[in-house]
Amino acid sequence: MKVEQLEDITIDQQQAVFGAYDTLIAIVERALMVTIGLHNSVVEIKGESDKNVEMAADVLRSMLRLYETGDTVDEEVVHRLIDEASEGGLEEIFKAMGDVITLTHRSIPIKCKTLGQKNYIKSLRDNAVTICIGPAGTGKTYLAVAQAAQELKQGVVERIIMSRPAIEAGEERLGFLPGDLAQKVDPYLRPLYDALFEIFGAEKAEKMRERGEIEIAPLAYMRGRTLSRARIIIDESQNASLATLKMALTRLGEGSKMVLTGDVTQIDLPKVTESGLEKCASILSSIEGIGIMRLNNRDVVRNKLVKDIVKAFEKAEADKGPAPGKQQRPRKK
Repeated sequence: MKVEQLEDITIDQQQAVFGAYDTLIAIVERALMVTIGLHNSVVEIKGESDKNVEMAADVLRSMLRLYETGDTVDEEVVHRLIDEASEGGLEEIFKAMGDVITLTHRSIPIKCKTLGQKNYIKSLRDNAVTICIGPAGTGKTYLAVAQAAQELKQGVVERIIMSRPAIEAGEERLGFLPGDLAQKVDPYLRPLYDALFEIFGAEKAEKMRERGEIEIAPLAYMRGRTLSRARIIIDESQNASLATLKMALTRLGEGSKMVLTGDVTQIDLPKVTESGLEKCASILSSIEGIGIMRLNNRDVVRNKLVKDIVKAFEKAEADKGPAPGKQQRPRKK
């Protein structure tokens, strides 16, 4: 039986680590098969596995460390700490969360939560163009909007332009939706509004739209324009052809930066082969000033269940292997 102790834990620290009705500590106990008790100001961890007890102690220390730096410690954070502890990446979380990207309209700091996200933000800051490919829940769009908001606040850019292809992911079609064209495309742009409203607040975001500081439009509306001193975000880029992405990229004007985000496992085009995002990343990968970022399931921060879903689909795809009659291309080293 392995035993570890964390001593001199204050009452506030105890509440942060154990959570309401011990919900947080119960997650650690179930995941790592340990028993955690509190005796006065000492937290005691017991278990049959030395490795699991040590991991549990590391997770608890990390929870305390986050609490001391003012970060939220909730169930999703605890699950992420356990996952990172099992993969030896706990220290990466603290490296990632060192900088504040911007503040929401409620003055809540927006920080990266994984090393992959931190590298993504660095690419957004350092490169004129960033192409970010990754699964759902990795913060591709939200972090791009957060970085754009900070650049607008600092006067680095004069406006934020957000766009995405108006491609359906279900049964609804543009022609059968009620209203004029603006009302028809609005549902497809709603995720962009959601990110803006969280960062700026709904009322301020609407006023910024009226003043032209924020523009949200379908990708097709970009043709023929030159976009200067703007941060341009092209969301759901996996649903655009290579020709359309070329059109978007060549809109870049003086003082502008652009990011293309997308999940190549969720292509809604009639033919998967019509998607241009991977082709675009391959063509532009060697150009200076263009960053290619690839996030994975370790960067999923939306919900633990989302992370598990992404892992399950990745495993299913890996088990399936290449399609019959086709040979898998060797990866470039």
